[in-house]
Amino acid sequence: MPLERPHTRMDDLTVERVLRVVEAIPPGRVAAYGEVGAVVGVGPRLVGRILRTWGSGVPWWRVTNASGDHPLLARTLPHWETEGIVVKPNGQGCRMADFGADLEQLREDSSAGLAELTAGGQGASADGTEQ
Repeated sequence: MPLERPHTRMDDLTVERVLRVVEAIPPGRVAAYGEVGAVVGVGPRLVGRILRTWGSGVPWWRVTNASGDHPLLARTLPHWETEGIVVKPNGQGCRMADFGADLEQLREDSSAGLAELTAGGQGASADGTEQ
């Protein structure tokens, strides 16, 4: 019997929420896929899928795995150099301890943009159904 996985809806609202949180990561800082997902209420894999598909217009280079490694490091380096993010000795990413975003600040900085999305009944209700 196959394992059942919890269903995570990827609708326009979820996509926009992820993109707005990524936009709120300050220059010179990074956040892990799971951290972005925690702010939005989705899993890290969905964050990665959204960025891969719709993330070209946001600072995607500021989202890493939990270790600070970036899967597209060669494309990321010019952005990181501009922002002062230094590659750690393993050559695969940056040190989260040095460059990780303050998550409480990220929640605060993204809250206005996220609130705009649900203003006027555009978002999902508390039980997850569309309003």
